[in-house]
Amino acid sequence: MFQSFAVTARPEQGPPRLALLRERLAAAGLAGFVVPRADAHQGEYVAAHDQRLQWLTGFTGSAGFCIVLPHIAGIFVDGRYRTQVKSQVDLAHFTPVPWPETRPGPWLRGQIPDGGTVGFDPWLHTAKEIAEIGQALDGSGITLEPVANFVDELWQDQPPPPLGRIEVQPIAFSGEDHRSKRRRLAEALVKSGHRAAVLTLPDSIAWLLDIRGSDVPHTPVVHAMAILHDDARVSLFVAGGKLTGAVRAHLGPEVALHEPAAFPAALAALAGPVRVDRASAPLEVSRRLAAAGIAVAWDQDPCILPKACKNATEIAGTAEAHLRDGAAMVEFLAWLDAEAPRGGLTETGVVRALEGFRRATNALRDISFETIAGSGPNGAVMHYRVTEETDRELRDGELIVVDSGGQYVDGTTDITRTVAIGPPPAEAVAAFTRVLRGMIAISRLRWPRGVTGGHLDSIARYPLWLAGQDYDHGTGHGVGVYLSVHEGPQRLSRVSDVVLEPGMILSNEPGYYREGEFGIRIENLVVVEPAPPVAGGDAHREMLRFRTLTFVPVDRRLIDPGMLTAEERSWLDAYHAQVRERIAPRVTAPARDWLIRATAPV
Repeated sequence: MFQSFAVTARPEQGPPRLALLRERLAAAGLAGFVVPRADAHQGEYVAAHDQRLQWLTGFTGSAGFCIVLPHIAGIFVDGRYRTQVKSQVDLAHFTPVPWPETRPGPWLRGQIPDGGTVGFDPWLHTAKEIAEIGQALDGSGITLEPVANFVDELWQDQPPPPLGRIEVQPIAFSGEDHRSKRRRLAEALVKSGHRAAVLTLPDSIAWLLDIRGSDVPHTPVVHAMAILHDDARVSLFVAGGKLTGAVRAHLGPEVALHEPAAFPAALAALAGPVRVDRASAPLEVSRRLAAAGIAVAWDQDPCILPKACKNATEIAGTAEAHLRDGAAMVEFLAWLDAEAPRGGLTETGVVRALEGFRRATNALRDISFETIAGSGPNGAVMHYRVTEETDRELRDGELIVVDSGGQYVDGTTDITRTVAIGPPPAEAVAAFTRVLRGMIAISRLRWPRGVTGGHLDSIARYPLWLAGQDYDHGTGHGVGVYLSVHEGPQRLSRVSDVVLEPGMILSNEPGYYREGEFGIRIENLVVVEPAPPVAGGDAHREMLRFRTLTFVPVDRRLIDPGMLTAEERSWLDAYHAQVRERIAPRVTAPARDWLIRATAPV
């Protein structure tokens, strides 16, 4: 299986490791040290070598950090993980801190009012992050200092850096070869007056060079650094053991290959100005450039927006991947409806079965993240990962949240369906229907070009807000094409200021979570495209809309039709008719019979 149910960290391991770290900090004369979840590439998913936060604290979430001081170790987590963190860390030694409501700068001022020096590894933090903390510490007597990584010094059995093999992503799926991409982006560098751009995001490098890797679980990226020069050449810093002859031939003479150890010296040899993304590049990159007297031009990674706006080939491939994946999901949901009433089915059994149906497509390269299969109270843990110890049986009268996805060579999928096991509670039906109304509202949207994801996020929350309810995650994230299931910069989130452009793929996933009882989430993927004109509309105003890519039934047993408007019922019935039309020819006869029943009009 691609998914493991092993327990990867335990709360009791944290305190002795924390004590060792504090001893090391005291010996170095430091008042504190920051341990991030991120690696040098600022990836959400990190290799075993980079699981420093998990090693120290036991927390396995995909975002957060810990600030270790002599008297307190604050573990900063956002709303997705506030339930999870309480079960994964020793609360007598680690103190959860609500983030971003509480920022590290003000927190430090309150914890060490007499001042002191707080260390951090400059390869693991961005210039933007350190500048924001430093600004909040002005006049406090607290300073931030780049230091060696003490966790790496203490972690005696730290796994080595990954050495996954690289493969070529064919133009049949990328839609544009890397020579064209490099030249297109180099022209933009020249127009900006930049001599080179430093690339540190693995998905940017993979997209630009039409390569894929296996250095990170479930995300086919390569751990590497790169420099894009203004003449379209690329210097790629990657372990030679990852390269095959076919990959070397694919990259060609305009992509110079170097070992990772050569990267710092190469930075110092550049001619400026050099573009650096202050929000994603390690601070150490700009420090090395500045030390060599090279001008730094703060600007966005040049791959970010071109990668986000998928071309026609990528969109067509993703659409096909979703139909393939949708058929696997329908086979799974039909199986679940037949199996759950018999009793004895567990969360791990659900995960195993779903992966089996995806594998049966003979096209699955990997899952796109570890499947979330949370039943009953586990469903309220937004990013729940079932283990051998947390596994529980599905019970009558409960809900199960199944959030999953597949990596296919033509596209990346991500879908969530919440399913009733037996007759659902009335309050769960009401909450589910509100969540569904929010998902439908996003699906039906039209908006004038220039609108950001921050403008649209509240539309999905409106039905919940009227009932005094909400959810502590964004409404949607960007998705790559056989790349990261969480891709920036596009988001449907109140904090997003990125304008939505045609070709961007996002999730549409409102939810609701009642701790200790149940969770609800409904998720489809959508792509931004031009909206056709409507009668009476402004002829001069360019409008955009979302086109839904996911075709899987929504559990009608959890819907209160009386809470839906006529327009919402019409949308849902039309959606289910499309699901039936597109998926029925791709599934077995028993699944087809189930599908016909599941997509009957509301």
